[in-house]
Amino acid sequence: MSNAANYARNEQLRDGTAVEIRALRPDDEAAMLAALGEVGTQSLQRRFFMLKRHFSEKERAFFVEVDFKEHVALVACVANAGRSTLVGGARYVAAGPGCAETAFMVIDAWQGRGIGGLLLRHLISLAREARLKELTAEVLPDNAAMLRVLGRFGFERAERREPHTVHMVLTLT
Repeated sequence: MSNAANYARNEQLRDGTAVEIRALRPDDEAAMLAALGEVGTQSLQRRFFMLKRHFSEKERAFFVEVDFKEHVALVACVANAGRSTLVGGARYVAAGPGCAETAFMVIDAWQGRGIGGLLLRHLISLAREARLKELTAEVLPDNAAMLRVLGRFGFERAERREPHTVHMVLTLT
């Protein structure tokens, strides 16, 4: 397990709201499931490329049991009524030597406030620290907000692997 397993940084959103970007912990499973309940149909479609509200035990284990080497996951938490609430997450999963695929989710009420960009910035930092050479992302063509965020961080459109997605690549070297 790398230092990524203990990763935690305090940030501020554009509107001044304090947010903690930290490593996902196994005890975050209930908070992740609660956050999914705050995600609308369109957001779920954009994240999973299908409407998905329920996960098998195997899928839940995949999302929560992160080794912080081949699979790194960060969450964004904000203070809400005196407790920390998970409002977004990002991860990368090894897809080949030196390459990992990224994925993001921000609950609907928090979209458009800069959480995706913060998560991506920290994920890129961890990928560089892990000496990855490339990050990729598959994005539905109608997900203009995610395409903009990826573009701001240097991801470029690459040859399509799937006919219904936009393949984005960030070279880290």
